[in-house]
Amino acid sequence: MGKEQDQDKPTAIIVGCGIGGIATAARLAKEGFQVTVFEKNDYSGGRCSLIERDGYRFDQGPSLLLLPDLFKQTFEDLGEKMEDWVDLIKCEPNYVCHFHDEETFTFSTDMALLKREVERFEGKDGFDRFLSFIQEAHRHYELAVVHVLQKNFPGFAAFLRLQFIGQILALHPFESIWTRVCRYFKTDRLRRVFSFAVMYMGQSPYSAPGTYSLLQYTELTEGIWYPRGGFWQVPNTLLQIVKRNNPSAKFNFNAPVSQVLLSPAKDRATGVRLESGEEHHADVVIVNADLVYASEHLIPDDARNKIGQLGEVKRSWWADLVGGKKLKGSCSSLSFYWSMDRIVDGLGGHNIFLAEDFKGSFDTIFEELGLPADPSFYVNVPSRIDPSAAPEGKDAIVILVPCGHIDASNPQDYNKLVARARKFVIQTLSAKLGLPDFEKMIVAEKVHDAPSWEKEFNLKDGSILGLAHNFMQVLGFRPSTRHPKYDKLFFVGASTHPGTGVPIVLAGAKLTANQVLESFDRSPAPDPNMSLSVPYGKPLKSNGTGIDSQVQLKFMDLERWVYLLVLLIGAVIARSVGVLAF
Repeated sequence: MGKEQDQDKPTAIIVGCGIGGIATAARLAKEGFQVTVFEKNDYSGGRCSLIERDGYRFDQGPSLLLLPDLFKQTFEDLGEKMEDWVDLIKCEPNYVCHFHDEETFTFSTDMALLKREVERFEGKDGFDRFLSFIQEAHRHYELAVVHVLQKNFPGFAAFLRLQFIGQILALHPFESIWTRVCRYFKTDRLRRVFSFAVMYMGQSPYSAPGTYSLLQYTELTEGIWYPRGGFWQVPNTLLQIVKRNNPSAKFNFNAPVSQVLLSPAKDRATGVRLESGEEHHADVVIVNADLVYASEHLIPDDARNKIGQLGEVKRSWWADLVGGKKLKGSCSSLSFYWSMDRIVDGLGGHNIFLAEDFKGSFDTIFEELGLPADPSFYVNVPSRIDPSAAPEGKDAIVILVPCGHIDASNPQDYNKLVARARKFVIQTLSAKLGLPDFEKMIVAEKVHDAPSWEKEFNLKDGSILGLAHNFMQVLGFRPSTRHPKYDKLFFVGASTHPGTGVPIVLAGAKLTANQVLESFDRSPAPDPNMSLSVPYGKPLKSNGTGIDSQVQLKFMDLERWVYLLVLLIGAVIARSVGVLAF
């Protein structure tokens, strides 16, 4: 089947209708592209979708909205105002953290309340140290937005931007966030409170770079929000904007893609083949499917990634040089969606239950790829924030219990894992809430485990947030948004740059869309901060480095050694004062 679209417009095929695919489709459609999206499931949004049953509504994946400015920026770039499309509800307090005993900590944007809570654990000087922590987190936030979320890292040359080199140590990428919080908080309990948020990215606080304290910063200064009607309202409204402004845009559901098609010379993407056998051709292909899955199953003879377990997937040679040869996945989760027969007193909208053996629980998840005996877990009650999520007088509850992703070398009985996690959560909630009959309140249940995450969303080994975010898998070490070998083949989503999380993927959609435009010589004015980067409009050579050969000859030796020197200095500093983050 040849091109069926308007021949006057450049054509784009997008594989996957998750938030990244929809946002990229919206941006390209605005620029005059004829967009066609193929999605394997019968609904849009990917993990940002809903489960609806008998008047109950659950968010299948994300349940809190952070970094609201990145969401608003997406709508503004499309000529829209977010508030005209999405009604955001502020969550106050942000959440309540429950420790293993009867103690709790209320995390709030109300500074008077937060001050009392901090000083209750840390003493009178504790709030001063908290303010110092937030000041550092503020720097991480501002620097990350400018130097990471708004910039691509196609190769070593991108690392040599003077503005970036001058700020890299201020981002504390060589130390773990646990090491950083230990500098500001004396008590183990508040160290946990101000580090656990990296679980939003499927990471352990003992390995995630210190940069990610920006999550606590945005929670405290911008708040936690929830879209009325569920998180799916965000991708759904973006899809409606595409359809309103571009009636010819096509969204095809129940249409799984089996292969990306290449030109006869095998140097350029030309379209896709569906599992039905149909072929569709376009000028450019953007893959929003999980990148590891796509590399193994959709892209023939992928030069970057080889078929195998997640831990065996290869990266580019320059990442191998400084960080080893294996990519790591994020954690998985055992998620329970419970329809309750009443309102459950004692629970707010967002609730965190922290394990007594905090470090041991993370070691079990990320080192042993298992389920801790005493796991931390998250409880979301969407009906507490938006009553329309459940019938009147009743609650909808989502439980997320982090666990290791699938390990082929050590197969797990997931029926037993689910039963064990379910029993632990019910016993904990029954005791904490003083509700011995809690289990009897559950009238219906749906469960996601690692195999079902993998099956429904093509997430390699059930890693719910794609590739992990340790230091050697961010910036230029993360798979690029542009394929290093095949022209007109791009990526967007959690496992590519800049990373996972809905607002981060939205930022990535802008980077990817701009790269697509540049490949058609329709780029905006060059960013002076990227003066050493690859000229995206030029075809890449087959050397597979992601760097044009002329740029490579000019910069390769210098950039390799300069950056390795920066890494060495940072590693020595981190080793001497704290725990390394990689």
